[in-house]
Amino acid sequence: METQKNTKKTLPFRLNILFLIVFICFSILVIKLGTLQIVKGEDFRKEISRTENHIVREPVPRGKIYDRNGRIVVDNDGKNAISYTKAKDTKQDEILEVAKKLSQLIVVKTDKLTERDLKDYWILTRPEEAVAKLTKAELSNKKLESKDLYKLQLERISTADLSKISMKEKQVASIFREMAKGYALTPQIVKNDDVKVDEIARVSENLESLPGVDVFTDWKRMYPNGDTFRSILGNISTDEEGLPANLLDYYLSRDYSRNDRVGKSQIELQYEDVLSGQKAKTEYEVGQSGKIEQSKMISEGKRGKDLVLTIDLELQKKVEEILEKQLVSGKQNGGGPFLDRAFVVMTNPKTGEVLSMSGKKLTFKNGKYEVDDYALGTFTSSYEMGSVVKGATILTGYQTGVIQPNTYLVDEPIQLASTPIKKSWRTMGRINDLEALRRSSNVYMFKTAIRSLGSEYYHMMKIPLNYDAFDTYRYYFNQFGLGVRTGIDLPSEAAGLPGSNSPNFLLDFTIGQYDTYTPMQLAQYVSTIANDGYRAKLQMVKEIREPNLESDLGQIQHSFEPVILNQVDMKDEYIKRVQEGFRQVYQESGGTATSYFGSKPYSDYNLAGKTGTAQSFYYDSEKKKLYVDEPTFNLTLVGYAPFDNPEVAFSVVVPYVKSDKHPINKLIGQDIIKAYFELKEQAPVE
Repeated sequence: METQKNTKKTLPFRLNILFLIVFICFSILVIKLGTLQIVKGEDFRKEISRTENHIVREPVPRGKIYDRNGRIVVDNDGKNAISYTKAKDTKQDEILEVAKKLSQLIVVKTDKLTERDLKDYWILTRPEEAVAKLTKAELSNKKLESKDLYKLQLERISTADLSKISMKEKQVASIFREMAKGYALTPQIVKNDDVKVDEIARVSENLESLPGVDVFTDWKRMYPNGDTFRSILGNISTDEEGLPANLLDYYLSRDYSRNDRVGKSQIELQYEDVLSGQKAKTEYEVGQSGKIEQSKMISEGKRGKDLVLTIDLELQKKVEEILEKQLVSGKQNGGGPFLDRAFVVMTNPKTGEVLSMSGKKLTFKNGKYEVDDYALGTFTSSYEMGSVVKGATILTGYQTGVIQPNTYLVDEPIQLASTPIKKSWRTMGRINDLEALRRSSNVYMFKTAIRSLGSEYYHMMKIPLNYDAFDTYRYYFNQFGLGVRTGIDLPSEAAGLPGSNSPNFLLDFTIGQYDTYTPMQLAQYVSTIANDGYRAKLQMVKEIREPNLESDLGQIQHSFEPVILNQVDMKDEYIKRVQEGFRQVYQESGGTATSYFGSKPYSDYNLAGKTGTAQSFYYDSEKKKLYVDEPTFNLTLVGYAPFDNPEVAFSVVVPYVKSDKHPINKLIGQDIIKAYFELKEQAPVE
């Protein structure tokens, strides 16, 4: 009995302890919940409704391009456009729903739809039929991933299946294609060609039911002068191409978007950083669900800066017309089967500004000759240039001491051991350096080269094995711009092709029959002689200007001053001597250019320069054939004017002419220099 009494007394005590423990735990829980709700509740509510802010940079119109006189060369043509910006986690069926609504408001072309696009659309809009393309075994096979099943579906969609897609559905599919390929939070153009005003109106009225859709003013490049100078201006990528794959990382690191339009070639590529402008910045607020909740314009951006070229547009047009006319005429009048191209470069020899650069190429299509632009060839293709380089040869002879001004040598056929007879175009007898330039003596150059090799010419002699002489000649030729890049602000400039430095070829080198040079290098060479031995960097852009909405040209942001790359390592008296020789080529009796430039109006221009002819062989790149049995001639001409105060220098290069007697190079020279001075007279006085 005593034990039972004790047990009864202990039980309530234990229950009380248990109730106390439960009470304490419950109190702690209440306090904890209170703390979470009252103290930290606001933080949790913020976390639940947390949003992320993303800044998106949107492209602006590119800068314009003008010629040196303020004439517009490249402009922007504004046009209506419709875009779509998808959120981070937007699903395909959500994009499709917007595309369906948009298809009722606009009309788009469907020609870009591929079979794959149609198959993707078919799977998305016909899910039950798509599943039916798979077997039960395939669906239950755990080794097959979603992408494997999707691939099987694509393979099994038949032409008959695709034929059930109506034209109305193709409109939706085409819109969906453009919308779906965009990147999250990056505007993707849905339509920007031929967008009607009523389409813009309808879309604008329904923007609230079209999440992600917007209307804006887009732009495209416009070329008021047609194909004039077109290849040098370059191209930009389309919004479909976007960033070039090989430069993707470079542009992405500079805040470009993947679908941005950028310069792909020439001036557009070279000055991309200037022309691209400052992007507009929009801040998107993205909710927890990934949807765009609101957007705010941070900066409207600023269109690209404008370029003012060194090119004179009117002169450029004239030169292109001249090249086209003379090339066709030359082809029809004895130019031969391989004459198919011609080049002209005109510069200011004192500043290096390129005033005109033109190349034309002939093709025979549909029973007639067609002329295509090949201005790129002025700095990307190289040729043996012939006797125009003899000024550099004479100057090298002076500087190395093997000849002096007024040194006399005998122009006669020469016979070296194991080689054919080498001679000038006619035997001239005893002549000095000026007459050698005026009458274009090969033998004078040969004998100068032999002296450079450490010997005097004698009958049946062997060429001395002096390898240093070749290096010396190339060293001085390089100083004039021959065989080195001119520094022109265009990508992909060629440096020409040097041969070996075997002494056996030095004689040919001195008359321009060995190394190859570009028409651009030839223009820099004669400009350097005209500019008293100062080699100016060739320049395509004169100024960078701020964009200006009120007038054509804004304030100058940067002006490119002339850059002297080097001064030729020769005495001034030597340069003056060759300048006089060049003057005689154009103005004195017996000069190789006098018969074309010695009378009015050309004699009034006070010209100086050099003619050139080099034997060559035509290579057909399509047939991969070198016509060694049908030799041709590269006809060249360099010059500058006025002789006493040069303001323009030029090079003319016409490769692969049948006869060295053909006057095409001189006829082109006549026309371009006349055009230059006539345009100068017509220019308004400032």
